[in-house]
Amino acid sequence: MSIFEHRINTLGGEPTSLAEHEGEALLLVNVASRCGLTPQYAGLEDLQRRYSDRGFTVLGFPCNQFGGQEPGSADEIATFCSTSYGVTFPMFEKIEVNGPDRHPIYDELTAVADGEGHDGDIRWNFEKFLVDPDGTITRFGPVVTPEAPELVDAIEAALPR
Repeated sequence: MSIFEHRINTLGGEPTSLAEHEGEALLLVNVASRCGLTPQYAGLEDLQRRYSDRGFTVLGFPCNQFGGQEPGSADEIATFCSTSYGVTFPMFEKIEVNGPDRHPIYDELTAVADGEGHDGDIRWNFEKFLVDPDGTITRFGPVVTPEAPELVDAIEAALPR
């Protein structure tokens, strides 16, 4: 099964999959509202606004597995993202990204190593996965900011032609 076929709910609880984004460049990020890296939401939203008209979408996946830093309900998460960072990119239901209850989307993502050779479990909030239109996955660690040249360059290279 491809990453685009796994069922997931939107943050509002509507069943969906990533199928509507097939053929785009995607940046999948496990996010949290009460983390030292939470200000990355601003950079993620900037990427969304800068590249969305060129076939690019950021996808946010709230997760509470790292220090309990995403304890809120779906409504609380949506309100926080909207009022604090003006988030317009799609957000999905709170999921687990590690362990036996890891969402199948993250089963596929975590099989890929980052530039330092790390694969397997997500290390912290805001780990990033760039999925090219052809399905190739590139992994970036949590401290790689949305503004980092290596991430921006990879996004620009991945944009559909």
